[in-house]
Amino acid sequence: MRRLTRQRCDFPIVFGIGPPLSRSVFHRPSSGASAKRGGQRLLRISRCCPRRGVEFRYTAVQGDVSTLSDLDRLYDAVRKKNRKIDVIFANAGIAQLAPFGSVDEEFFDRHFDANVKGLFFTVQKGLPLMNDGGAIILTASIATIKAFPSITVYSATKAAVRSFARTWTNELRDRQIRVNAISPGHIDTPIFEGWQKGDALTKLKEDLANTVPLGRMGDPDEIAKAVSFLASDEASYISGIELFVDGGVAQI
Repeated sequence: MRRLTRQRCDFPIVFGIGPPLSRSVFHRPSSGASAKRGGQRLLRISRCCPRRGVEFRYTAVQGDVSTLSDLDRLYDAVRKKNRKIDVIFANAGIAQLAPFGSVDEEFFDRHFDANVKGLFFTVQKGLPLMNDGGAIILTASIATIKAFPSITVYSATKAAVRSFARTWTNELRDRQIRVNAISPGHIDTPIFEGWQKGDALTKLKEDLANTVPLGRMGDPDEIAKAVSFLASDEASYISGIELFVDGGVAQI
């Protein structure tokens, strides 16, 4: 069984990675592979990862997690490294707005394909390549316990993710693989640019910040630090939980 420290995580696999999360995962001497749903940001990630005086070895694989052949291609790349996986961080997903009455089949399937089917097979296909005693981190959301308008479908997908963390914790007990969900709150990411533009976007962010007890939106790096903790042996007795990183907004 591998012991993972905050300073060393030999082979993480990260899905749905953005620049702040890439810095957290790769800011240590390590090897790894990454993939995101659309693949658009991989070049930018490769530019933000290096740090002076530290050698990084990683492979960026563009793909769509809802396409199982893309997942097979990612894990084929992992096999070629002749290394076992220490950590799987399943973060890829989508979040789009639609009032309950306007949701059509295509909108429904798009969310469940990416957020549930894609995440499920991301982990399932990675398990044969994973070290016993490793860690799996799943991205859920405060929408698992908070009711927000126009994200009915998204909220349901994240409730499924929360359930996976519980059931997989039990199913993987013989391998001592820890499975946890992380539920971000209002984090200042480009996702909101798909919801509003210009002054409306500014007002949306101000309104969201005002609902948070800490009085601000979260930074993506604050999510990355929590993920890094759950991946390490500092969290060695933590499994099956939903860790809210939300400034307290889901707790009041």
